[in-house]
Amino acid sequence: MSCGCRLGYAVEAQRLVVLPDEASDALTSFSLPGGGTDRYLLCRNHVQHAACNWLVKAPRVAPPLPLYCQSCELTEVIPDLSNPANLEAWVQVERAKRRLLYTLHTLQLPLSSRTRDAEHGLSFRFLRGTKRQPVMTGHRAGVITLNVAEANAAFRENMREKLGEAYRTVLGHLRHEIGHYYWDRLIAGGAALEQFRSRFGDERQDYEQAIARHYGAGPRSDWAESYISAYATMHPWEDWAETWAHYLHMHDTLETAKNHRVAVRVPGVEGARVAMDTLAFRDFESLSEGWQAVTLTLNSLSRSMGLSDAYPFVVSKPVLGKLRFIHQLIHEHAGPKPRRTMPASSHAPAPPAE
Repeated sequence: MSCGCRLGYAVEAQRLVVLPDEASDALTSFSLPGGGTDRYLLCRNHVQHAACNWLVKAPRVAPPLPLYCQSCELTEVIPDLSNPANLEAWVQVERAKRRLLYTLHTLQLPLSSRTRDAEHGLSFRFLRGTKRQPVMTGHRAGVITLNVAEANAAFRENMREKLGEAYRTVLGHLRHEIGHYYWDRLIAGGAALEQFRSRFGDERQDYEQAIARHYGAGPRSDWAESYISAYATMHPWEDWAETWAHYLHMHDTLETAKNHRVAVRVPGVEGARVAMDTLAFRDFESLSEGWQAVTLTLNSLSRSMGLSDAYPFVVSKPVLGKLRFIHQLIHEHAGPKPRRTMPASSHAPAPPAE
């Protein structure tokens, strides 16, 4: 904020670096400060729209066109960027998507693009809805669709009030929808399916009927005893996706707290405290204890500023069991190294017809 330097994030090296002077355009490769033999390029969306700070590992042969980074190449549809409101919204959505992908890489979850893996790959479609063609945020067969209007705070707050939600953010949407994607990849037809059903319920119940029941009658009055949110009560798939999103909230927030060496008091235990720099992220009990302490502190600080709770949820014992199941499942499927290598792409995400 004081030196005005440009920054770039190298996914493979897990480094945020000051870009050297030679990083002038999308086709000029450069080495990271501090040495190393790998060379990098600016993401095409950085050069054209100042919309991305991730770097692209340069191929051995110089590309004929600027390349997209590992995050931007997953976006296959964007709104019409000639509209300034669309451009601003899209930049915010892409920023949230990079945050999501960073956490997925950290957790070493299987992740591939649809250009590489048509059956299991992932892609994003960011659209601006109209009265004639409304856009529904959701997931289907590896494609996550998001209405970019969600990047507008007034729109989002209006929807949150109408639906009676405690929390609604672009990042929260993406973390929820990626939960549906990983249900398909980690649970569907696999060994964990029966364990899933014992905790979340039988997903074979009719989904359309569940939607009608939820919006017609609403959740039962005691939903908070077994679910993380009212929306989670609708169907086992939604319970899974909501709980998955909260696991990502927990992991990412605690990682940030750890990097800042935050230490907080343990609620209800005299003289006890949790030092985040000693958290063992593979130990769920350590994570849950840290999360309880951090969220209490976050909410207390928010109230001191006259703001709503930063984490307006209560993690009951059944919800904690669901989070533990997700934690164990993730670590069972984590590879020995983060899966960061996806083919560099020069294709342009195509604006939708509106």
